[in-house]
Amino acid sequence: MKHELIAAVDLGSNSFRLQVGRVVGNQIFPLDGLKEGVRLAAGLTAGKLLDPAAQDRGLAALARFGERLRGFEPTAVRAVATNTLRVAKNAAEFLERGEAALGFPIEVIAGREEARLIYLGVAHTLPNPQRQQLVFDIGGGSTEFIIGRNIQPIVLESLYMGCVSFTLRFFPDGKVDKRSMRDAELAARRELQSIVAPFRAVGWQEAVGSSGTAKAIADLLEQNGFVDEGISRSGLDVLRNALIDAGGAHRLKLAGLRPDRTGVLAGGVAIMSAVFKEFGLERMVFSEGALRLGVLYDLLGRYHHDDLREATVSLFMERYQVDRRHAGRVAQTALKLLRQLVPATIDDDHPDVHFLTWAARLHEIGVSIAHSSFHKHSAYVLSNADMPGFSRRDQERLARLVLAHRGKLERAQPLRGEASEWTLIFCLRIAALLHRSRDGAPPIPFSVAFTGRGFELNFESTRLADAPLTAAALSEEAVQWASVGGELKVRQ
Repeated sequence: MKHELIAAVDLGSNSFRLQVGRVVGNQIFPLDGLKEGVRLAAGLTAGKLLDPAAQDRGLAALARFGERLRGFEPTAVRAVATNTLRVAKNAAEFLERGEAALGFPIEVIAGREEARLIYLGVAHTLPNPQRQQLVFDIGGGSTEFIIGRNIQPIVLESLYMGCVSFTLRFFPDGKVDKRSMRDAELAARRELQSIVAPFRAVGWQEAVGSSGTAKAIADLLEQNGFVDEGISRSGLDVLRNALIDAGGAHRLKLAGLRPDRTGVLAGGVAIMSAVFKEFGLERMVFSEGALRLGVLYDLLGRYHHDDLREATVSLFMERYQVDRRHAGRVAQTALKLLRQLVPATIDDDHPDVHFLTWAARLHEIGVSIAHSSFHKHSAYVLSNADMPGFSRRDQERLARLVLAHRGKLERAQPLRGEASEWTLIFCLRIAALLHRSRDGAPPIPFSVAFTGRGFELNFESTRLADAPLTAAALSEEAVQWASVGGELKVRQ
């Protein structure tokens, strides 16, 4: 599926952003953009709950974005949420309302996945991407660090510190003095110490900063003559001292200080100073590439069948020594079942086709941990591992399918209203059951259809009679579906 216009929505901890791009070949040309300073992280209470005011600011922004995105196909828009919605305990409530306002699903992405997408965006704006780059992005609630070359990241990390959270923590009343700035820098340096050594071991030729904090600091340094271009250690020291002397960003009299940055500048400067000191930087350049551009290029890659999720699944199969032939047979039979039940899935790009195939290929990764209850181990890995290209919601969906592929169906907890997920569970369970012998023989010929409360499987009578173990397993399967209020009719 190909679109002329695609869009990315970035639900950051400080700002929400919308980027619309025009696709020309393998390139994306930014066409339109919107930015809303919602300061979501500022609404995170001590108990990690988003307060009503922050939610209202976010929902209002998403409603405006939704108006701009009217008429876009569902597959042409990708919305991602970052740190604040990773940690907020009531994130699910906000996301449900946010999706209604925006009109599109919102994915909460893990820190390293955020780092990967940031690097993808930055790499497409670098003049010489063949050089090894240290890229960092100071956001509102987290800071991502990446070393990469060309468009391939080598090392990825995400730390729980950002310009909003640090400003609230160390400069709560907006006042800045030597002690508060020192305390903020030391806290950031302590966070950085856990990643500096492995990053130095890999090495880099150039340091690059992206997104709002880096841009705000670079603009202040350049427009006030503290540096010719980008950010230098000496220029950063001048800005830091000017901030302390003024007693806060609200009293700072410098050209280029934007009102939307005044409230979070102190935290951003403290983290930037700590990064320069811990990584031993003298200078960094600024890149206009950021998370939203990376999301657009990742979306483009999926259209061109260069989907990173496929590469991740293949890597997991190798890492956990999956029996590829058996997994392939299970996937083939599961898709045969699905396509009889849902004719629209004849399209290989249908999302349910992707998820059922991935679940079938990964359903036995837990065997490498322990054969007993291996489906539980498989689900745990899929829920908690770093899986580049997959959002948290994607991983949770895969984990649910894999957990439910055998054993008691009572454990299965599809998303509310997700009738299609029960269908995927059915297809995976029956496929795994029919290939339980692992002898490579094709399954007994069958047809399948929906009933009022579940499914009906029809087999050639003589063939099923010759397979008493399979017949017994299907009888037990019918009991399982009855236990969750469904039904499975097996006919010969």
